[in-house]
Amino acid sequence: MNKKMVALLLLLLATLPLSGCWDNNEPERMLYLNGIGIDYKDGRYELYAQIINFANTAKSEQPTSDETSQAEVGHASGMSLDEAVFELYHSVDQKVNWGHLSYLVFSEEALQQVKLSPVLDIFIRYRETRYQIWLYATKDPVEEVLLIRPVVNKAIILSKLGDPRNSFEQESFIKPASIREVLINMNEPNHETLIPFITIAENWKSIKETIKAPVISGAAIVSPDDFKGFITGEKAGGIRWMTNDTKRSNLTVRTENGNFISVVLENIKVKINPVMIKGEAKFDIDIYADGIIDIITETIKPAEIEKLVKEIVKEQIATTYEEALKMDADIYRLSEQLYRKNVKEWKRLQKDGKIELAEDSIRNINITIGKLSSNKKTFERTVE
Repeated sequence: MNKKMVALLLLLLATLPLSGCWDNNEPERMLYLNGIGIDYKDGRYELYAQIINFANTAKSEQPTSDETSQAEVGHASGMSLDEAVFELYHSVDQKVNWGHLSYLVFSEEALQQVKLSPVLDIFIRYRETRYQIWLYATKDPVEEVLLIRPVVNKAIILSKLGDPRNSFEQESFIKPASIREVLINMNEPNHETLIPFITIAENWKSIKETIKAPVISGAAIVSPDDFKGFITGEKAGGIRWMTNDTKRSNLTVRTENGNFISVVLENIKVKINPVMIKGEAKFDIDIYADGIIDIITETIKPAEIEKLVKEIVKEQIATTYEEALKMDADIYRLSEQLYRKNVKEWKRLQKDGKIELAEDSIRNINITIGKLSSNKKTFERTVE
């Protein structure tokens, strides 16, 4: 074999590894979805798709220009969600990539008319989507939610909706809900789960404009085939104290003198113990937390602050529980606690995975403040 034949053979061998990439999708010729909004009107699915403009965010977490839009929102409708998706394909310029999808927003009508389970089933069956997609519910137009840009024009992939865990660690109100966690909760007793409820507020301003922002205002209570309703504002305040996932949250208490003291509770630990009394399931709740005093408006003893904090936490837990009962919802998953710790009694009492609850099903709420500090050596006012 002469030198020319050897050189040709080596050249052919060198091109073989490249052939595996010839039929791959070119990244610059694809459109990347970041958020999806789902509405339901007049018997039709209304689909809103937020597509990222990576040209403005590719080299930095901070967009390069305020003038260039970070995302655009497309709209399509159909008798089924699949039909709406394929209708959307008719108007796009390039192939759509679903692998970067970060969140789904459901309208109230979609939760009521379509239910959650069949919609999630469509997304998890598609090969490009992941289980780590965040879920939200809203009463506002879902199109407006998708059009919101981050404050200070931060990269849209790091927005509150696309990356909720960051802000949750600083203020834990309603825990972010991914598809994975929602499916786990709906497959276990009580077969219900919470999805963050968001509202649109114009509470930020720049020199040029007023900026809209999504606000976590409460939670939607859903099951595979039912939508219980929304629990919002102060009525939802007890949720944060009943989960070990809470990182830290603020509580404001009022003293006997009418002054206010701000306390941050963190390191929340919750234990729920079911107790059988005359054939009925009752529950004892033990909560541990550490406290940090942020604002002191009068000289007060730590024991007095602890007493006030315990009273408010108990009141919020009870209020949220009572509001959920009106919706026939087991918001603290008490049915699951009985299932885990006394499955024999759970089988006797359960119906469709849930046990019947009453206002007195929670027997005791015991709260322990393990450590109370003020970031200083005193609990007195700094300036008299």
